[in-house]
Amino acid sequence: MSLTNEQRAAIVAEALTWSNTPYHHQASVKGAGVDCIMLIVEVYKACDLLPPELDPRPYTMDWHLHRNDEVYLGGVEQFSEPTDTPLPGDVVLFQFGRCVSHGALVIEWPLVIHAYQENRFVVQTDVSKSDALMSRLRGFYTLKG
Repeated sequence: MSLTNEQRAAIVAEALTWSNTPYHHQASVKGAGVDCIMLIVEVYKACDLLPPELDPRPYTMDWHLHRNDEVYLGGVEQFSEPTDTPLPGDVVLFQFGRCVSHGALVIEWPLVIHAYQENRFVVQTDVSKSDALMSRLRGFYTLKG
C-alpha cells in the first residue's frame, strides 16, 4: 500500500508547522528544537504513520564521521522503500561524512523541508539550488504500507 494523496498532504502540512523551529541535536519539540531525523519521525508520528513509541535516540552529533555503518539509512529502510520519483511527503537522504547522515521531507521536489544545522532552523530549501545538498544526494524513500 502506498501513501494516499491525503496522507501526503497531511505530511507536508504537518512538516510546515515545524518551520523556524531551532535546530537542536536530538530534540523533538516543535517551536523549541529538533534535528533532521527527529523532524521526520515526529511528522510521521503526528500523521499516525509511525508507531508512537519509535525513538531512534541516543546518537552522537558526529557519529557519521567515525563509522561506515549505515545507521541512518538502516533506520529509514525499516519503514520505507526506495523510489525513483519523489512525491510530497517522501524522504530524501544525503551523505555527509562516511554515510547517510541527513534527511529531509519532500514538499514538491526539489523543494524540501528539513532541520539543517547549517541554517540553525527548520527551513525549506530548493535542493536544485544547493550544491552542498545536490552533490550529497543519496536517494529517495517512501513509506511502506
